[in-house]
Amino acid sequence: MSSIDHFNLWSFDLNLLIAFDALMRERSVTRAAARLKIQQPAMSHNLKTLRLLFDDELFVRVGQVMRPTARALTLSASVNQILEQAQTAITAREVFRPEVERRTFAIGFSSEMEVLLMPGLTARVQSAAPGINLLARPAQPAQVHRLLDEGEIDLAIGCFESGSERYRRRLLFEQSLMSCFNPQLLDLPTPIDRPTWLAQRHALVSQNASIRGCLDWALQAAGVELEMAMAAPEFLTVLSAAMQTPVLATLPARIVRRYAPLLSLAVSPVPLELRVMPIAMVWPTHTDSDPASEWLRQQATAVLAEVD
Repeated sequence: MSSIDHFNLWSFDLNLLIAFDALMRERSVTRAAARLKIQQPAMSHNLKTLRLLFDDELFVRVGQVMRPTARALTLSASVNQILEQAQTAITAREVFRPEVERRTFAIGFSSEMEVLLMPGLTARVQSAAPGINLLARPAQPAQVHRLLDEGEIDLAIGCFESGSERYRRRLLFEQSLMSCFNPQLLDLPTPIDRPTWLAQRHALVSQNASIRGCLDWALQAAGVELEMAMAAPEFLTVLSAAMQTPVLATLPARIVRRYAPLLSLAVSPVPLELRVMPIAMVWPTHTDSDPASEWLRQQATAVLAEVD
């Protein structure tokens, strides 16, 4: 990047370049003023200022027209190029062509959303944009906004709040919960009733210091206590514990419906009204109208619409 003397440019009214270009095109103070939709005295003042700055007459009246001097003709090409570049920078919208783009998008997930979204999103992106790579990053609610601020992730999908005005948030879907267990280790009727559910030992996902994890506040709101056996940050660990231990694993319903049958686990609705945070998409405000970021959000939304 070339060096720019910002101080000298600040002291120069760049609108004078527009006035100069209008005079070059019209060769008349009156017509140049009409072109810029200003009064003729204002245009005459602009010409006077230009003459002082460039120490040259710039335009000399010959009959009914203003003939440019040699200095004006020399300046004309550069001024015209500057104004064309400025106009392009101001009016042009960045074009994003996914089919030829080569870049990596980093997406922050809560653990269950990573496994629900990434396979389908990868397939969709590779079909439309083979040069684009996807990097999944773990993102906990307490750290997701920092990751967005520092550019470590481009987008976050999970149980995330909107945060401050620096972020945009789109609600994707409300979450529900289901429980699952190994029927060879727990002889329970399905659906499990409330007293039976509360009497079991439980396994939950937790990504913080609480063994009740994301359900801590929901259980408190419901006024119930659980006898906990274990908690882990990854849903697969919790499911694996349910395979080998007589515990009830309670997880997002989409995870249970997809993976519990593969592990020969029995499933049951949760017999409590537990309100959990919905799944949302969060991104920095400064990328709101960026074509590449907008495209990524569209792809993720389309895949999530197909997730049961």
